[in-house]
Amino acid sequence: MISRTWAALALAAVVIAAPLSATAQKVRFATSEGDIVLQLDPAKAPKTVDNFVAYVKGGHYDGTIFHRVIDGFMIQGGGFDKDMKEKKTGAPIALENRSGLRNERGSIAMARTMDPNSATAQFFVNLSNNAFLDPANSRDGNGYAVFGKVVEGMDVVDRIKGVPTTTKGPHQNVPATPVLIKKATLEP
Repeated sequence: MISRTWAALALAAVVIAAPLSATAQKVRFATSEGDIVLQLDPAKAPKTVDNFVAYVKGGHYDGTIFHRVIDGFMIQGGGFDKDMKEKKTGAPIALENRSGLRNERGSIAMARTMDPNSATAQFFVNLSNNAFLDPANSRDGNGYAVFGKVVEGMDVVDRIKGVPTTTKGPHQNVPATPVLIKKATLEP
């Protein structure tokens, strides 16, 4: 009886200590254009998925916009509110670029600066097969970390890619009418 109790407690401790990504593998973005559901890949990009899930759990993406839309390339979000005010983020994460995941149509990857280890909260959805963003084909040899893909709502992504864009301050390719991420939620 006592050994069963200890075994149950040990199992509970393992479940509680499991990384966020092991239990939260889908994210739903309720956007002003419709819902987009992402399937995350914690097996191939565990640190990137953990980082993304932490931002979802913290409500970071709620009220942000897709602030960069380039038809035929990608839609980028996760960094600005509708007034183009940049949201505060946590520390950057190390680039997880050797996962074998590719920058293919519908895949989601982390945005970054010229520094390969600078990704925080911003992400993008590839609108095309962008092999030049994969490490083997990229100019800097690092590429961009893919960590999942769109599994529902690619029609919504395609609607977003077609919105009229403009320049706002130093930012180009900004939707003239904000495309809002109303809420980001974890799904089973």
